[in-house]
Amino acid sequence: MMSNEKELRNQILNLVGLYYNEKLSRNEFIPGKTPIRYAGRVFDDREIKMAVEAALDFWLTEGRFTEEFQNKLAEKIGHEYAYLVNSGSSANLLAVSCLMSPLLGEKRLREGDEVITVAAGFPTTVNPIILNGLTPVFVDIYIPTYNVDISSVEEAISEKTRAIMIAHTLGNPFDIETILKIAKKYELYLIEDNCDALGSRYKNRLTGSYGVISTCSFYPAHHITTGEGGAVLTSDEKLSRAIRSLKDWGRDCYCGPGENNTCGRRFSQRYGDLPKGYDHKYVYSHIGYNLKATEFQAAIGIAQLEKLEYFVTRRKENFNLWYEGFKQYEKFFILPEPTPYSDPAWFSFILSVREDAPFNRTILTNYLNENLIETRNIFAGNIIRQPAYLNIKYRRVGELKNTDFVMNNTFFLGTYPGITGDMISYTLDKISEFIRRF
Repeated sequence: MMSNEKELRNQILNLVGLYYNEKLSRNEFIPGKTPIRYAGRVFDDREIKMAVEAALDFWLTEGRFTEEFQNKLAEKIGHEYAYLVNSGSSANLLAVSCLMSPLLGEKRLREGDEVITVAAGFPTTVNPIILNGLTPVFVDIYIPTYNVDISSVEEAISEKTRAIMIAHTLGNPFDIETILKIAKKYELYLIEDNCDALGSRYKNRLTGSYGVISTCSFYPAHHITTGEGGAVLTSDEKLSRAIRSLKDWGRDCYCGPGENNTCGRRFSQRYGDLPKGYDHKYVYSHIGYNLKATEFQAAIGIAQLEKLEYFVTRRKENFNLWYEGFKQYEKFFILPEPTPYSDPAWFSFILSVREDAPFNRTILTNYLNENLIETRNIFAGNIIRQPAYLNIKYRRVGELKNTDFVMNNTFFLGTYPGITGDMISYTLDKISEFIRRF
């Protein structure tokens, strides 16, 4: 870079820092007037400067920032490969779709095979199973960890079962050790949906490092954000090739954007029924998509990843403040518990209103939202009761009683780093006022 260009770039970035300090750095909480969000972006001038750096390069698709972010994320989680994509939902789609790749030979999944999952989760853990012509097998969850009921997993296995795909619910790891033993015993793939749990640990090892494939989401509600965005990770070379192809239109070529003939054999090979020497850049070995993210997202992701440990610490601190505040109300609420051997980077503070409480969830959450305190249910509740899923092909194990309980009684409050002690104190005061009515 010429000295004048470098000087201009530095001037621009310095002005970005000044703008941030003037416009974006102050967030005053006014009780009763400032909304208390359940989640949101937490950033400083570093993220904006990185986005501006990418804009100044104006290399809009994958480039140097994408490569750096992918490498740092893979190293952080503990996988060989990481691929940045446009959402966590796309990451989950790739995670399932790559298991159907012809690259896997006889080990590939085929239409009609079964994948064990939970009914109390987010739709995009289940949707890729359905969209690939596979059959979801729904099992129940435990309360108060809100994770998969281990006792029902082996019961769910049939001769058609080929994989397990489950999420670490709201940052609380599932019983990974037992699930891995089951997966090994029955030769099942484990897809680890880590979208709500980046930074969580199980037996002092980061979640997302256990499954043959794992996924992350970088939507603003999650542990780090790129606005929209996600990632799929693996250490398996064949799966890596399949993921890369599927996210890049299904093409066989592995050249990056703007690259040509890195293999040295672009016009000399034969593929399928194509003529020999057909341009490798236009050879398609998978029926794929374009799920790539942009350099802007990757640049922001680099800055966010640097803050991950701080974000995790703040989430734990906020969770503990909520827990201490709600302990006195255990008569009315089931409080959350971490899975044994886990250290969750809590996505949220999960509460269930007991069935014998003098109020129900809807009355309480309406009250909280009237006081500008955001709440959320646990996603789809019992997903097979949702309109879109009433007529899908599936199996279930048992009556999913805990899943139905969660659908009717459970909600959560935020733990994200933007929530302050004052916000939590204000909310607990409002909870106290509400309970005194009964």
